[in-house]
Amino acid sequence: MRPKLNSTFNFGFFLRESLRAMRRNAAPSFAALAAVTVTLIVVGVFIPIVQATRSAANGVRGRVLVDVYMKDRANARADARVLGELKALPNVKKVVFESKAQALAQQRRQDPAAFALISGNPLPDTFHVYPNNPNNVLGIRAAIIGSAKRGASLDREIAKVSNQTQNTQKLLTVTRFVTITAALLAALLTVASVLLIGNTIRLSLYARRREIEVMKLVGATDWFIRWPFVIEGTIVGAVGAILAIVALGVAKAVLLDPLANNWTLIAAPHTINFVALVLVLVLAGIVVSALGSGLSLRRFLRV
Repeated sequence: MRPKLNSTFNFGFFLRESLRAMRRNAAPSFAALAAVTVTLIVVGVFIPIVQATRSAANGVRGRVLVDVYMKDRANARADARVLGELKALPNVKKVVFESKAQALAQQRRQDPAAFALISGNPLPDTFHVYPNNPNNVLGIRAAIIGSAKRGASLDREIAKVSNQTQNTQKLLTVTRFVTITAALLAALLTVASVLLIGNTIRLSLYARRREIEVMKLVGATDWFIRWPFVIEGTIVGAVGAILAIVALGVAKAVLLDPLANNWTLIAAPHTINFVALVLVLVLAGIVVSALGSGLSLRRFLRV
């Protein structure tokens, strides 16, 4: 009968064993550290890119609306009636009224030369109808046109409804594809990162399988063997995360921030805060490495 080594948890003892093992097995430990660092750098770059892509797609989808143009003869009372009718339509989030005077002032600000010779105001009163969901915009337009075809008294004051059906359908399809693709890429990167770190840790443990077999043969319990490796994985994950954060911080300060100051396109998308990104990377590095060490060790404990 083999003697059982004391399996009482002693953090100081297991920490010293972990550090000693890392010094004795510098090459496998360095390989695991490098894999964690490189993987977390890729994840740290990819997370803002995915968020920026989704933010841009959602921003484009948020600008999808229906423009309702009033007839020239329409007065304030007719505008009020149409406003109430539009707000009562299903799936309408809000309705913004733009008078012909406001429309003319805006056009003159955007293109002063084109409106310099115009004495009158050819622009109509306009209602901008925003859907509660971009996918409902075509249904709202159909409801407005359908009301007008029925000859309702309110709709007789409507001269025209914007007709961007094909462009809107293409826009919704493209943005939906971008959003789904970004989510799939994020999921694939997460799985690939976990597998890469887990494989590297498994190779590191394989190089030390004789040590594990000897400890089992002298009576060490599974957890007595496992704790140093779990702590080692935690250390490797934490150090790898710190190195990745330093690399990302330097790249942000040296490359991204100067570009963001000069290029509005880079600064515009809303992405994760850098402090939040740091917390995500540290937590991911520690959890994945610790779990990878603990779980990968199971096959080597069957002696």
